[in-house]
Amino acid sequence: MSTPAAETTNLAIPPSPVGLMQAFWFWLKLGFISFGGPAGQIAIMHEELVERRRWISEKRFLHALNYCMLLPGPEAQQLATYLGWLMHRTWGGIVAGALFVLPSLFILIALSWIYIAYGNVPIVAGIFYGIKPAVTAIVLHAAHRIGSRALKNNWMWAIAAASFVAIFAINVPFPIIVAAAAIIGFVGGKWFPAKFNGSAGHASAKKSYGAALIDDNTPTPEHARFSKVHLAKVVLAGALLWLVPMALLTASLGWQNTFTQMGWFFTKAALLTFGGAYAVLPYVYQGAVGHYGWLTPTQMIDGLALGETTPGPLIMVVAFVGFVGAYMQAAFGPENAFVAGALAAALVTWFTFLPSFVFILAGGPLVESTHDDLKFTAPLVAITAAVVGVVVNLAVFFAYHVLWPEGLKGSFDWTALAITLGAVLALFYFKRSVMQVLGACAMLGLLLSFVSA
Repeated sequence: MSTPAAETTNLAIPPSPVGLMQAFWFWLKLGFISFGGPAGQIAIMHEELVERRRWISEKRFLHALNYCMLLPGPEAQQLATYLGWLMHRTWGGIVAGALFVLPSLFILIALSWIYIAYGNVPIVAGIFYGIKPAVTAIVLHAAHRIGSRALKNNWMWAIAAASFVAIFAINVPFPIIVAAAAIIGFVGGKWFPAKFNGSAGHASAKKSYGAALIDDNTPTPEHARFSKVHLAKVVLAGALLWLVPMALLTASLGWQNTFTQMGWFFTKAALLTFGGAYAVLPYVYQGAVGHYGWLTPTQMIDGLALGETTPGPLIMVVAFVGFVGAYMQAAFGPENAFVAGALAAALVTWFTFLPSFVFILAGGPLVESTHDDLKFTAPLVAITAAVVGVVVNLAVFFAYHVLWPEGLKGSFDWTALAITLGAVLALFYFKRSVMQVLGACAMLGLLLSFVSA
């Protein structure tokens, strides 16, 4: 056993340099164990990279996280991309960000196929019967979690309430709600800066875990310094990586084809995910269920349940949407339904995550040059408040389809209500994790299916 003095000496010395291949295996492992939504994924990265491996200091970790929180897109995946880029240049960022997503993509393609092929089997149907009420409780818990951070004053409460009324009662499209909130935040930040202060995010670093490879005072690496040439290259590469596949889809299949429309729709969705996946799900519902009819409301709830039970960012539910939409429409004919579904899942994943890589690789050098001076947060503070109202609306939407599966004219499902209330109690009072709640509700649904049989 080492002595305290030896431990102190060891902590005072930074770890040995980390090669790209060593980092590759870590990011691959992370892609398979990143359960628990963004909070859980960020906690895993903090424990592994800051506390255990000491690849980066607490202060630099939180600085990167604060930037990722301001961006549209999955903040945990963007944080992995940022840290990979900071350590090993562009390829390091691409490897970290891609491996954060790819395991989830392959798992979801397999689960989506099982869902389509065997979803009506009594055992599978029973499991999903128990999971659906849990999803309603999970979305409500997400609204509470976001709201506890965002609704710091009456202004934020008013924005949240207005966004709920707008999307619930008037059916205002989600992009318009985001734009209106951004304008309110921009004006409010000028006139009432104290009310639109974005400093109530993650706390500043207060604890040191020892010397890190990238420490508080480590000079910014050469590749992380701002350069107009680098910025232009990244933006141009990102534009081409979007334009080429979109042009090929349009030229070969036509603009109205399912695959082309999925590419266009999920590009827009990727730019609207302020506040995390729960914020953009209403927009995905409006488009995928309401406008395009790619899947049903029940399938949307089931897809979110599958997304909650797989590693990776929750926004990966878009892979389920793409798979089911292309599979059910037999885009390549009935005999190639799986191929169509798998291709659509990969396609929507590409268009959903491409902007995140561009944001990090293009904006990272700017962030590294402004360590304690992040600006223009007021519009994003207002958007986050609006997101709370939107997510509450999503919980209402899910509750309606769970409790009245046949519509208001049908019977009320009291059993589903009991499971929902139990899940709410487990999440809010007993502080159980999402995975634990989903597992318990799935087992309960399975037990009920045996009893009814």
